[in-house]
Parts: sequence; C-alpha cells; structure tokens
Amino acid sequence: MSQFCCRPTSVTYVCVYYSVMSTLTSSTPVSITVPGEYGYVILVAVGSAFVLTWKAMQVGKARKKFNIPYPTMYSPDNTQFNCIQRAHQNTLENYPQFLLLLLVGGLEWPVASAGAGIVYLAGRIAYARGYYTGGELKSYDPFQK
Repeated sequence: MSQFCCRPTSVTYVCVYYSVMSTLTSSTPVSITVPGEYGYVILVAVGSAFVLTWKAMQVGKARKKFNIPYPTMYSPDNTQFNCIQRAHQNTLENYPQFLLLLLVGGLEWPVASAGAGIVYLAGRIAYARGYYTGGELKSYDPFQK
C-alpha cells in the first residue's frame, strides 16, 4: 500500500512518497553486511581509546604538578592546568559522535572512514599539544607568524 502526501510550503508543494509494507513486521530479521576492510575501522576505534588514555594521563600529571586535588575539575587560579583539563574534556564531549560516525560510516566506506578517523585523532593530538601551553590563544591561521 502506497500513498502520496503533499503539503504546501511558502512557494511550492513538497510531496513525500510514503510506502507502507504490510509484509514488514517488527519480527522481520534485519541483516547488516560487514565489509572485509572493517578491521581498519576497529583499529582506529581502539586507537582512539589510546588517545583518550594519553590525554587522561596528561591531566593526572598536571594534577600532581600543580597540586590540584580531586574532585576539583578546574583551578580558579591556574590557567595551564585548566587548558590541559579542557582539552581532555572537549575530546570526551565529542567522543560519542566520533565513534558513531566512524563505526556506522565504516559499514559503507570502511577505508575512507578509517582514514578520516586517523586524521581526526591526529588533529585531536595536535589540538591538545597546542592548547596545553596555556598561553595566549592566537588565531587559527597557520600562516600567521
């Protein structure tokens, strides 16, 4: 059973084709084909855990160095510690989206997803190393001297 649904917009009608399949039920099995190159995607996902661990270790070292006790998240007077903590926290905030896109995208484009994941992780490391300095933030223009 199929039907069209047309709804007016400001200028034209937007028609959406709805298809209702009476044979598809909630008990119909769904299969997902995993490509042979998906191992690259898994390697990048495991590598991302090492990047997170490295960043967590940097925060731990900074806690010792600057004498910031747990559970204090940010120091009221130490900018460098805050930068180290924030770089790690920012990565954690974006990690679920990264893994979702990596793992789901890898089902269709495993090599491209793995390559993009490596570039993303290298960017996170470069971002962290630059942000760890705690100095004045400069423009992101790479050609600025």
